[in-house]
Amino acid sequence: MDKATLQALADRIAVEDLLTRYATAVDQQDWDLYRSVFTPNAEIDYREAGGIAGNLDEVVEFLSASLPLFEMTQHLVGNVDLTVSDGGNGKEATVTAAFTNPMRLPDGDVWFTGGWYHHELVRTAEGWRSRHLREEAAWFDRAPF
Repeated sequence: MDKATLQALADRIAVEDLLTRYATAVDQQDWDLYRSVFTPNAEIDYREAGGIAGNLDEVVEFLSASLPLFEMTQHLVGNVDLTVSDGGNGKEATVTAAFTNPMRLPDGDVWFTGGWYHHELVRTAEGWRSRHLREEAAWFDRAPF
């Protein structure tokens, strides 16, 4: 394999690991792990799913207050569409990944949602990090919004 192919494979694995870390952080409500997905100045937009748009600190505060309302969440992320920019010497990328997310309430009701995560990524000394995330909601089942 040539060097470019190896780099493309390494980037794909690293970005898929980043998406897994994101899902794990949200589901486990591990806000230090969540922060490790993003650049310090990241902007995150969950408005289509009934959340907020804001900087990393604002969104962590929102999630840490709202997610404990659920007994369980389980994000499944896949169908990863990754584009690493050649013009930026491979230092920037965009990724769109589909997700589904069941969320169980204390009374046993389960809400389901699905859609896409759209990330703008930047390669840092610590690896790929998201500087912008926008959640695009595609569907809701049983959720009140």
